Amino acid sequence: MRHMQQLYKIIFFSLLIGLSFAANAEVYKWVDKSGRIHFSDQPPLNQKSENIELDEIVTYSSAVIVKNDSSLNEESDGENRSTKNSRRKKVIMYSATWCGVCTTAKNYFNKNKIPFKEFDIDKSRKGKSDFKKLKARGVPVILVGKKRLNGFNIPKFESIYRS
Repeated sequence: MRHMQQLYKIIFFSLLIGLSFAANAEVYKWVDKSGRIHFSDQPPLNQKSENIELDEIVTYSSAVIVKNDSSLNEESDGENRSTKNSRRKKVIMYSATWCGVCTTAKNYFNKNKIPFKEFDIDKSRKGKSDFKKLKARGVPVILVGKKRLNGFNIPKFESIYRS
């Protein structure tokens, strides 16, 4: 019986060690000749790739209004206007092409004729830089005046856009 317990312990610790290697896998990103972006756990042969840290950027799974400590979207920049029927505020969104929530937000803005400026955090130097300044951990990040929304849902966006 004691021999079996030792065998189970060895199997258990072997599994733990094996899982720790799997959790530490690398992800590579590259663009093919057609301009398509690919992700893989193996680097491509004969092609330049970028090692991606997956825990750096995520898609926000819920929308949260947070304090905007940044001056990246100030209302005093002259681009915000009030009209008789509606207030137009400057909307800036930091997004990524792989983010479905970002696509949902863009579609909502376009459908409702809400003007916005978009910065892709993977493709735009300014997008990457601003994303770091915002100390964001996921996308989308939406700035409306001095207000910030991490993630997107219509009621929370409307609450900061219409206020």
